[in-house]
Amino acid sequence: MRPFYRTLLLTMLVLAAMPWGAGAQTLYKSVGADGRVVYSDKPPVTGAVEKTMKLENLPVSVVPGASPTPQAAAAPDAPPAATPRGDVVLYMATWCGYCKAAKSYLAGKGIAYRELDIDTPSGKAAFKQLGARGVPVLLTNGQKIAGFTPQAYDAVFMARK
Repeated sequence: MRPFYRTLLLTMLVLAAMPWGAGAQTLYKSVGADGRVVYSDKPPVTGAVEKTMKLENLPVSVVPGASPTPQAAAAPDAPPAATPRGDVVLYMATWCGYCKAAKSYLAGKGIAYRELDIDTPSGKAAFKQLGARGVPVLLTNGQKIAGFTPQAYDAVFMARK
């Protein structure tokens, strides 16, 4: 199978598997003048968007008792939910299969990250402040990706380059 068709097929499968919604993280796929595929969270300057992807409702392990809305008052020792640009933070739980897959992905790509276990007091407080209801949750470059699929993480980390 030619690389173009393989990429097209993979992109269509990813897009078909993704639900569309209002609160999604949007990624734009375009082809640069040099023929390279570019993923970005901003539309290309040329206006030639090949695909628009929304990353939402990826597979997660739902945390029992987690509220889907952020709490008004967070614990004073909780780290802020926002991360500095360039930092990668993974909210995870040791019992979560998707978290193990996300950690394996990050390790396999050599991506340094800070891990917050939501079953520890400080991790639980930070997770509550984040307002998520499932793990894993990845924060990087101002983006929040709830859940895990290799394709979604590929798109996020390709956009960082």
